[in-house]
Amino acid sequence: MPGSGPPADAVDASSRQGSRLRALLPDPAPWRASADFRRLWLAGLISNFGTFLSFVAVPVQLKELTGSAAAVGAIGAVELVPLIVFGLYGGALADAYDKRKLILATEAGQGLLSAALLLNALLPGPAVWPLYVVAALSSALGSLQRPALDALVPRIVAHDHLPAAASLNSLRWTVGGVAGPALAGVVVAYAGLGAAYGADLVTFVVSVTLCLGLAASPPGHEAAKPSLRSIAEGARYAWGRKELLGTYVVDIAAMVFAMPLAVLPFLADELGAPWSLGLMYAAVPAGALLVSLTSGWTSRIHRHGRTVVLAAAGWGLAIAAAGVVRSVWLVLLFLTLGGCCDMVSGIFRAAMWNQTIPDELRGRLAGIELLSYSVGPQLGQVRSGSMAAWRGVRTSVWSGGLLCVAAVALLGLCLPSLMGYDARTNEHALRLKARREGREGTG
Repeated sequence: MPGSGPPADAVDASSRQGSRLRALLPDPAPWRASADFRRLWLAGLISNFGTFLSFVAVPVQLKELTGSAAAVGAIGAVELVPLIVFGLYGGALADAYDKRKLILATEAGQGLLSAALLLNALLPGPAVWPLYVVAALSSALGSLQRPALDALVPRIVAHDHLPAAASLNSLRWTVGGVAGPALAGVVVAYAGLGAAYGADLVTFVVSVTLCLGLAASPPGHEAAKPSLRSIAEGARYAWGRKELLGTYVVDIAAMVFAMPLAVLPFLADELGAPWSLGLMYAAVPAGALLVSLTSGWTSRIHRHGRTVVLAAAGWGLAIAAAGVVRSVWLVLLFLTLGGCCDMVSGIFRAAMWNQTIPDELRGRLAGIELLSYSVGPQLGQVRSGSMAAWRGVRTSVWSGGLLCVAAVALLGLCLPSLMGYDARTNEHALRLKARREGREGTG
């Protein structure tokens, strides 16, 4: 009957609007196609949630026990050496041994360290030194595990789905990053540090259980045995790929100069808003979550290198602004904007790594990647804590942001291959795609 339904043009408009909305949402293709990716994603979501609880609780406990910004910043220093040594060696192990076994062993070890933090917090007089010892050991285990995790993803996800997998993994991290710190502020304030560490322990038990269902991932026939020579081989490959090298140094510069997390407890006090500490820790992951939830557009971007540089500069500008403003709400806003920029950079760095690095080198290059996105934040904690003790908290934050912008701009000028990278024409991306399609076609 005439008039019994909506006009055709209204239906078409509604359909177009729905298509535009779906184009913004994360691409679920890797989740649908790979059971192992689903298990790994869920395990990471749960353990990350708990890790962020301890991430907030440890500096708060150090602040309570010492009252020193430098002491809080020193956490980055004790984590640095294990991160460098075990990150590089962990990459060699990931290429030479079963990645599933490495992931399980290190995840279980992290759970034991959470138990140690819990026991220390329950003592009548908690000691300071266990916090540093656990931080160092946790850094070592995380550095051994992360290359195996990163090297496993290209094995369990189709080549064309790798950018979507990077976005989904970013979403996983940011969900825990937003919920964990926000909840930690409440848990620490009302239930105590022990409750935060206990919850972290429970999440590791659940994640280990999920990882038990992963399929074995043995090394390839051409894999090199772990040694200094094999590590050097990976380093030579990275050095020869200047666009790849550029992603590492840009991220290191951004984190060294503009990572303010170590001084956030003191910034919250200076602003007269100690209640905002949990929100400050959650703001950067919240910005990352906003990007992850609307990351459908990332699959349509092909100039990955240029996007990495612009996003890193945006991160620096946002952190500089957070150090200048005097309203806690504006600080939270700029930290959130910084998180948006950092996530954009992270998605496209991961896409470049996953789509251009051959499988036999993936673990060792993942170890170098680990240094690029982990050493920077650790050094950034040391820099921000030391600068805060010397020149004040706010100066530490805004000056670091401006130094980040200057360093990233200089690197962009010095690395034309990074600025010119295009996933559609890069020889390494095309070669790896053809190699993987050939294997899948004969499998």
